[in-house]
Amino acid sequence: MAKIDLAGRVAVITGAARGIGLAVAALAASRGAAIAIWDMDEAASKAAAAKLGQATRVSTHILDLTDAAAVEAATQATLSAHGRVDVLVNNAGITGGNAPVWELPVAEWRRVIEVNLIAPFIVSRAVVPHMRAAGYGRVVNIASIAGKEGNPNASHYSASKAGLIGLTKSLGKELAGSGVLANCVTPAAAETDIFKQMTPQQIAWMRSKIPMDRFVQVEEIAELVCWLASEACSFSTGAVFDISGGRATY
Repeated sequence: MAKIDLAGRVAVITGAARGIGLAVAALAASRGAAIAIWDMDEAASKAAAAKLGQATRVSTHILDLTDAAAVEAATQATLSAHGRVDVLVNNAGITGGNAPVWELPVAEWRRVIEVNLIAPFIVSRAVVPHMRAAGYGRVVNIASIAGKEGNPNASHYSASKAGLIGLTKSLGKELAGSGVLANCVTPAAAETDIFKQMTPQQIAWMRSKIPMDRFVQVEEIAELVCWLASEACSFSTGAVFDISGGRATY
């Protein structure tokens, strides 16, 4: 059985400038991967690259992930910088605030779906053909336990993550036998900048649902993601991996 080793691999990580994405990038880099940061925050991306640069080759690509032309350009720029892409982690996401369905602005609902669901489709559509051509790849989508259970006052976020789970299952089946695996993880809430988009009441409610009575650490999520991104994961595809502190009920 192969060790969890990413030496020589090239990983595209969206939203890698902070939070879960940065934790995944740091761990992947420590295990030998070259990192392509895909993010819209240029200053934060440069800061993240400076942290990672001592451990691995790193490139930054500033783009709107919902823009198909920009994603295609970033794909080509990443291939030019690193030669190939072995790993794709669709991590970038937003919560869009909290309110019941009848109070959420239509534009806000659509924006959350665009960033959390349509962007991973666009990115996968651009990157996966290069993995298929190489006969090897790992796609890891960062969904949420909210996508399985549906959080109240977060219908847009819950629906986007449920859609991402469905996208993962379809992609896994489409790629089965190609050497490219696609899986997703469904974390409970982690204390990241995304909490700034949420009310204190929503944050307290989420913690109350976790039997371990704490939020997951981004480093814990990174460990699971890096296993899914490695050769050690060889027979799981289209699967959903919970990391919820006991919250998951199915």
